[in-house]
Amino acid sequence: MNYIMENFYEAFSNFALSSISNIRITDIVDIILVAAIIYWVVVWVRETRAWFLLKGIIVLGIISLFANLFNLYAVSWIIEKTLSVGIIAIIILFQPEFRKALENLGKGSMFTRAFSSEARLAELNAKTAAEIVDAAKRMSGEKTGALIVIENDVPLGDFEESGITIDAEVSSQLLTNIFVNKTPLHDGAVIIRDNRIASAACILPLTQAELNSDLGTRHRAAVGASEVSDAYIVVVSEETGKISVAHEGRLTRSVSPGKLMEILSPVQKNGYMPFSALWKGLHNNNESK
Repeated sequence: MNYIMENFYEAFSNFALSSISNIRITDIVDIILVAAIIYWVVVWVRETRAWFLLKGIIVLGIISLFANLFNLYAVSWIIEKTLSVGIIAIIILFQPEFRKALENLGKGSMFTRAFSSEARLAELNAKTAAEIVDAAKRMSGEKTGALIVIENDVPLGDFEESGITIDAEVSSQLLTNIFVNKTPLHDGAVIIRDNRIASAACILPLTQAELNSDLGTRHRAAVGASEVSDAYIVVVSEETGKISVAHEGRLTRSVSPGKLMEILSPVQKNGYMPFSALWKGLHNNNESK
């Protein structure tokens, strides 16, 4: 047994040494460039709705691998045909995202985001939820139309970029002022991310589903955005002052402030945490062990 292991080790060492000796500088540069491109693509995908599509493609790839390994011809054929047609469908469905990615590449903003020292980690806190509920209550009483999108797991970067960057702490006064009629930012949606108002006057996709005739554009936009993401979207009707919440393609109407607080309680979403803090936490965990 030792003889076999020694021969294996010797053969592996010779192979490794011969391979290393044949590596050129251009090969190292080539590997670095490929790794940078893959990393850049992953960072870009995580900022859009395409992230969950990518995870679905990875699952299909794993299933295809097992199908080929165990000679599951029917499953392999179905996946092969699906992927061949799916590539064209992906290009058509995510054409706006691809165009925006190329624009960001030209501006250099993609590389700024890719190499920024940040990692994802946060959640909607009770203070932010209370401010949203208080703002909805105020605007409901004044019959001020409003559309508030609370980002959850699916990134809404493509919606955010259609509006005006705010990057401010969430407060009921600020939300109320944004949606005052005739003000520059009142028409559109506010996107809340990481317990901050990320942007305002954002354009959301309208749903194609049939809704009651008494529901206007705000409600159609809320349902439409909830169909393509897992966001919680709060709507205040300008005509009736009633509060509604859209989530996963469903619209809950005539929601009281207390009920709205219950709905927002389980909302969790991604945020940012410096790598230094993340490393410190891991280091402390290792010391405690």
